[in-house]
Amino acid sequence: MAEPIFHKTVTLAITGASGAQYGLRLLQCLLAARVRVWLLLSDAARVVIDTETELTLPEGDAQTASFLAELYGAEPGQLTLFGKRDWFSPVASGTGAASSLVICPASGGTLSAIAYGASNNLIERAADVALKERRQLILVPREAPYSEIHLENMLKLTRMGAVVLPASPGFYQKPQTVEDLVDFVVARILSQLDVEQTLLPAWGQS
Repeated sequence: MAEPIFHKTVTLAITGASGAQYGLRLLQCLLAARVRVWLLLSDAARVVIDTETELTLPEGDAQTASFLAELYGAEPGQLTLFGKRDWFSPVASGTGAASSLVICPASGGTLSAIAYGASNNLIERAADVALKERRQLILVPREAPYSEIHLENMLKLTRMGAVVLPASPGFYQKPQTVEDLVDFVVARILSQLDVEQTLLPAWGQS
């Protein structure tokens, strides 16, 4: 039996900032678009997911991967979750990392660690790899208000080539639900990744 062919591979990291819904919805949409996803979850992300959503992730990376794959209908081999200390995972090296990394949501601590080159866990290392290899890095901060520290880190990362895409939904599409607001941001991320999406029409189109 032939293995499924995926359009591309995207590394998705979910950290402990508020806004777990953005990361989970992005994961769902990437899988639906037949994108292979390498998933990274911080410990704080697990806490936030449990707090902000109806999901309770199981203990263990393999169990969590199976749970999310079944929940979102992933094909065999489409979703892989790497542990925070899995230094032998593809995302830890420039020779194996995917061409795109999205950190959604990105906590202020994660922004700071990336901006100053810390690689204390796999998320930070994956971002370091993306920057040094000049690959696509999309950061989705969800914080309010931003301190001078946050702003300086975002400016520094932008100058390094990262795209800072705050979780700031628009309203011109006349959202009716919280899900509509989440989809606005996810649609913008998908467009940056050049993944076809139908969540949000292009400006000027109905």
